[in-house]
Amino acid sequence: MFAVVRTGGKQYRVAPGDKIVVEKLDGNAGDQVTLGDVLLAGDGGNLKSTSGLTVAAEIVAQAKGDKVTVFKKRRRHNYRRKQGHRQLHTILKIVAIGDHKHVPGKAEGADKKPAAKAEAAPKAAADKSAAARAKETVEATADEHKALEVTGKPTENPAPANAKEAGADKPAAKKAAPKAKTPSTKNAAPAKAAAKKSPKAK
Repeated sequence: MFAVVRTGGKQYRVAPGDKIVVEKLDGNAGDQVTLGDVLLAGDGGNLKSTSGLTVAAEIVAQAKGDKVTVFKKRRRHNYRRKQGHRQLHTILKIVAIGDHKHVPGKAEGADKKPAAKAEAAPKAAADKSAAARAKETVEATADEHKALEVTGKPTENPAPANAKEAGADKPAAKKAAPKAKTPSTKNAAPAKAAAKKSPKAK
């Protein structure tokens, strides 16, 4: 179910479980607030009557908005005023719209059965002997190694197993002739500087 509520001169479309940021409301974090100015309500594609309908919300926190700089200037009068402002906001969590209450989902930790299992797990682990626990650890490690092994096709030309397959019986290839050393310029005379051109006579 959804509803459109008005608070602080603004309108918000809300559903149970939503969090909205509204203009400051009185109260501390954790307090319950009732929004009575409901403009529209509906469930899916069907609209419902808003007479007597209220939206229950919980204050999550009292916060401030981003800073806004106010700067005034009058030219040629040496008049400048600079001021900062942070608007006060209230963060609300919608608890219920009329009779429709918020049911926490899995992400919010509604499922309590795994927690009970987690509590029972340490007791079961304490009951097992050290040898049984060591055996389970070894099996789990072996399974992890198997899962991490890379399975693939063998290469078409695998590396030779011995020297005979490698072609040791074939005649050795001729070694390349050593490259001729380039002459060193260590003892060479420095190159002559180019003669400077004299400026042309006008």
